[in-house]
Amino acid sequence: MKTDNRKTEGLKSLGQKTEYATDYAPEVLESFENKHPENDYWVKLNCPEFTSLCPITGQPDFAEIVISYIPATRMVESKSLKLYLFSFRNHGDFHEDCVNIIMKDLIRLMQPKYIEVTGLFTPRGGISIHPYANYGIPGTKYEKLAEERLFKHN
Repeated sequence: MKTDNRKTEGLKSLGQKTEYATDYAPEVLESFENKHPENDYWVKLNCPEFTSLCPITGQPDFAEIVISYIPATRMVESKSLKLYLFSFRNHGDFHEDCVNIIMKDLIRLMQPKYIEVTGLFTPRGGISIHPYANYGIPGTKYEKLAEERLFKHN
């Protein structure tokens, strides 16, 4: 018999009425236990409807945010991630800042072995910006992976 782990994992958003934050809200992020922490495996989350505001003009910026990580003991819960990313809708930050903030918030939440975040922002003034940030646990093979992937990033 399958059991409902939402309560034992402390998840608040999953299965509940959705309430959207009106500004940047890292506190909505939730995590759950990785059932396979001994394995190295990739989790890729594709978020094609990201929006934020230009901090200068207040105009909306649109992007696809791609998050890939190798989990350690915790994993991000997807509904809470959706609510978190939605909270950028009325938040003014440059593209590069959004990508780095998302990565740092997810590191605080999960302490993954490795993580990378890419923002594929749509063109503004004829230029599209695709910032990329990554992190691997210092002093481990994941730090080396981060360095290798950063230097080979295209």
